[in-house]
Amino acid sequence: MRIAVVGSGYVGLVAGACFADLGHEVVLVDNDAQKVAALESGSVPIHEQFLPELLERHQGSRLTFSGNLAKAVRASSAIFVAVGTPPNDAGEADLSYVESVAREVAGAINGYKVVVEKSTVPVYTSNWVRTIMLRNGAEPESFDVASNPEFLREGTAVTDFLYPDRIVLGADHERCAAVLREIYAPLTSGKYYQRPDAVPAPERANVPPPLIVTSAKSAELIKHASNAFLAMKISFVNAVASICESVGADVQQVCQGIGSDSRIGKRFLNPGIGYGGSCFPKDLTAFRAVARECGYEFRLLDEVIRINEEQRHRFLRKVRSALWTLRGKRLGVLGLAFKGGTDDIRESPAVLLVQTLLQEGCTVAAYDPAAMDRARVVLPANVNYVSDPYEAASGADALLILTEWEEFAALDLPRLRVRLKYPIIIDGRNLYHPETMTAHGFTYYSVGRQTTTPEVISSAGADSKKIKVKNA
Repeated sequence: MRIAVVGSGYVGLVAGACFADLGHEVVLVDNDAQKVAALESGSVPIHEQFLPELLERHQGSRLTFSGNLAKAVRASSAIFVAVGTPPNDAGEADLSYVESVAREVAGAINGYKVVVEKSTVPVYTSNWVRTIMLRNGAEPESFDVASNPEFLREGTAVTDFLYPDRIVLGADHERCAAVLREIYAPLTSGKYYQRPDAVPAPERANVPPPLIVTSAKSAELIKHASNAFLAMKISFVNAVASICESVGADVQQVCQGIGSDSRIGKRFLNPGIGYGGSCFPKDLTAFRAVARECGYEFRLLDEVIRINEEQRHRFLRKVRSALWTLRGKRLGVLGLAFKGGTDDIRESPAVLLVQTLLQEGCTVAAYDPAAMDRARVVLPANVNYVSDPYEAASGADALLILTEWEEFAALDLPRLRVRLKYPIIIDGRNLYHPETMTAHGFTYYSVGRQTTTPEVISSAGADSKKIKVKNA
């Protein structure tokens, strides 16, 4: 099938590359000529596993790039709208880009088209897209509007697209649903997974994925409700972690007990410094705004957001507890992206913490495997970007772990201890076991667990010394 994907951002680029890998003819449209030129030259603007390989495989054949939306619409049967929906000052989604696309699509229709919301949008957006297209001359029978929400996690977006937990199709008419079923048939039939060149399956892949067909409104709500629920799990476990710290319990043990319940599950029960990224913060405020427009005060979302913000303040208190005063302190920082596996720093709690530490008068040496170039754009010029974790630790009063990159969980601890001015690690992602860290001579702060510090004692009748763990 011929497909147009409008918007070459995170969602659009991944969707376009994956649709091409399913065998469709895809044109990716963007009104930014520089972006189009960069993509045509082979540039990959985001850090995402398997995406460079798919772009190289299909560029110029099944996947082309264009700045001409009208031409792409005329050549396509389905138009996926994947433009930005940033929040406005009131927290509502700004749908002006979606409206602009709807107007232009309406003027280019030359036969039956399915216009598909791929961006995360509030309920009733499908109604408004249809209204805008009718106002701009599109015939009522010449198009349908559908909702096909994405459930992509940054860092694993390609495998999330090709091996989804579910595919949600929000279509109000069977003709529209039939087109969407055909688009996703390589996945729902299982044919894609039989190909020798298919992207490798992740663990616990749901093959073939279930297809859920709903109304457009239900699909729009599914996306917002899903992200709100996941954010709620993160804030919930962070609130539990705060209680664990107060009573002397271990939040990792508590999470094991909670997550073993099949009704709850283990995923997203990871205490830390809070959620971030381009989805959760924006989608929660937008969902809350939708609820208010419907006359419902979704106070649970207010508390989810408040706990997330408080988690950063709690972490800062740990830093102060470890170092007393912050002015003049040199800190090593590991991680700037909002999560491991991506270079995205949007709403990153790591970046927000670095900004606060700089305001407190700290000197920061930072390392991130992928996000440093993006961080340079938003952080002050006095941040020292270094080439590896050990350079970040060199001469530092303490080392802060702010992003859960795999390499940060496999550091050479003796080498790290030698580099630090003081052997203090403040781990915002719980990458290490406290006893392991104290056995290597570190004072170790983490989330939802007791702070541990090594106590050096002399062996009786000997000059040798040994370390034993002491809870602070």
